[in-house]
Amino acid sequence: MNDPVLRLDGLAKGYLQGTPGAVEVLRGVDLALTAGETVALVAPSGAGKSTLLHIAGLLDTPDVGRVEIAGQDMAGRSDRARTAVRRRDVGFIYQFHHLLPEFSAAENVILPQLANGAGRRAAAARAADLLARVGLSARADHRPAELSGGEQQRVAFCRAMANGPKLLLADEPTGNLDPETSDRVFEVLMALVAETGLAALIATHNMELASRMDRVVRLEAGLVRPA
Repeated sequence: MNDPVLRLDGLAKGYLQGTPGAVEVLRGVDLALTAGETVALVAPSGAGKSTLLHIAGLLDTPDVGRVEIAGQDMAGRSDRARTAVRRRDVGFIYQFHHLLPEFSAAENVILPQLANGAGRRAAAARAADLLARVGLSARADHRPAELSGGEQQRVAFCRAMANGPKLLLADEPTGNLDPETSDRVFEVLMALVAETGLAALIATHNMELASRMDRVVRLEAGLVRPA
């Protein structure tokens, strides 16, 4: 079996709410994903899936437990080191695309590569290739406001894949789309994942989409269990 791309061991996280003690969100989460594996994360609203994804993606830290990405233990790493791993090895997709409105589709995919040290020519070629894979070559020079919701989300997928991450984290990536567009965009996402062989943890309320992934896990009462 391949070594996990993502390993979460015993993650616990709580938040103070202005009253004595903390509200426990995660209470000992264990989860591992291997290269090429797609895992659906389903959870009731407010169960902590966004918290889990933020910790897995090094945007937040657990109170207790360990996060390992591509064999690297993140415990005790400096903010700078965590940022470097996140930029290089982790791609994020959110329910709302968060594209930069003043830049074109291509530029939105180029910029993360420049921030990661790529040359402009190589970054532009990579952006053109990714946009072609999702059927947006003809829209590369359009700004987000000129694109449909489904097109915007496909650009967001390309941006997440721009630096060739080993791990993809997605928080309701089709939740803001109508069912037909959601299905079409999901197929594009799965094709990108299959082509690159990365590990993907995708939070969704859509059980039909979840069933098309390799595995489904449920976050409930602060723990992750097979669905």
